[in-house]
Amino acid sequence: MAIPLVHSIASWFLKKRIHQMELFMKYPSEVQEELRTKLIEKAKDTEIGRAYDFKSIKSYREFADRIPVTSYEENQEYIERSRKGETNIMWPTPIKWFAQSSGTTNARSKYIPVSPESLENCHYAASKDLLCMYLNNNEGSQLFSGKGLRLGGSKQLYQDNGTVYGDLSAILIDNMPFWAEFSSTPTNGVSLLSDWETKMQAIVDETIQQDVTSLSGVPSWMLVLLNNVLETTGASNLLEVWPNLEVYFHGGVSFDPYMEQYQKLIPSNSFKYYEIYNASEGFFAIQGQNDSKELLLMLDYGIFYEFIPMTTYGTPGQNVIPLTEVEVGVNYAIVITTNAGLWRYKIGDTVRFTSTSPYRIKVTGRTKHHINVFGEELIIENAEEALKRATSETGAEIKDYTAAPIFMDGKEKGAHEWIIEFKNPPDDIALFNHKLDLALQEVNSDYQAKRFNNTTLNAPTIHSARENLFYDWLRENNKLGGQHKVPRLSNKRDFVEALLELA
Repeated sequence: MAIPLVHSIASWFLKKRIHQMELFMKYPSEVQEELRTKLIEKAKDTEIGRAYDFKSIKSYREFADRIPVTSYEENQEYIERSRKGETNIMWPTPIKWFAQSSGTTNARSKYIPVSPESLENCHYAASKDLLCMYLNNNEGSQLFSGKGLRLGGSKQLYQDNGTVYGDLSAILIDNMPFWAEFSSTPTNGVSLLSDWETKMQAIVDETIQQDVTSLSGVPSWMLVLLNNVLETTGASNLLEVWPNLEVYFHGGVSFDPYMEQYQKLIPSNSFKYYEIYNASEGFFAIQGQNDSKELLLMLDYGIFYEFIPMTTYGTPGQNVIPLTEVEVGVNYAIVITTNAGLWRYKIGDTVRFTSTSPYRIKVTGRTKHHINVFGEELIIENAEEALKRATSETGAEIKDYTAAPIFMDGKEKGAHEWIIEFKNPPDDIALFNHKLDLALQEVNSDYQAKRFNNTTLNAPTIHSARENLFYDWLRENNKLGGQHKVPRLSNKRDFVEALLELA
């Protein structure tokens, strides 16, 4: 397909879709209410629909009162039956695909249903919208003059009773429309290699021969790939390899700890970074503006949103609210109802709204990935900001990190124990520790109160990890790949102890 034709098709779709997005931003409550009604109507004759009498649900209040908020464990029996070939349980359309998603410290896998509707109207629709927003904001873009380098997980697709499960990225690649493969690199054969380390070098060997104009993937794993590109080519930066490189679409983990390293790899003031927020359960939000860390919540992807203020999360009287009742600046856990049959499902992520007109968010962490053993309420957003300040003041660069509590022992007060793998270590680790402690107190008043005069918490302990410690742990636990992430914060010591043993 000729490049001018690609641009023409993209321009037509862009204008049409931008108009649609303007409508859902103007009438968000109507869009979400109509969506909820359609989901209920579609699933009224499923097993779940009959159990909760979907046919008689006429309002949000009835929806919320009748259908319980659930976790994966409470849906597991339904999902396992679906995986064995039963139909019309949670969703009327037969579900062939299940995205395998294991917890970062839990070996037991989750299998998230991926319906034909969620593939087409959520995941693929989001990819098109991402391009629309980027092109709308950058009229001189030459994105389609080259190819997009995509870095997903490993293949590991398995068939079981007529259904297929594996990494979401492999499912998306296997079902990808022709136009997406035409504009992407590496080829599907390389993208779906199961051995991660073999795959990485194969990607390097294939893509250095291409005119790459964009990158997409998880920042931590993409960084490994890009450093391999420089090592293989002998180039001093990526623009020597791909002179037309113009944007990196990233998601999966916070980008803040990696920004300085990327700026060194791609020394260009015009290069763009676009963040996305997606998961096995769906595609939720997209950065809609250049040079912005706010993500536009996408309201017409077949996902109905509800939120739980973290101040009440997990309590008997937890307050679940619809999108129309959220407030700016409050930390919320997300609850979703989807066009793949997940009903009022807790995905485990937390967000904070930065705007309600339109609805824009920042991802703040995970409901299970925080430290609150001593009432300090330390979330990933706090940790990332504090680390950013500490590295800026000491000249250090961080590759990976994790933190966990040191529990009180008799009269000995508690503390936080950090394991940090530096790409560029600080000259004085004690000074870095002090700067990190001060920064944490500045960004988190609860932590500051516990640290005041060592009331409850002593100063943190920091271990400077050996090179590739986190990578070796991921490899030993069969977690190499673009969709696996290092757990950042935990109320337990399991991961920290495993790393210390491996060190």
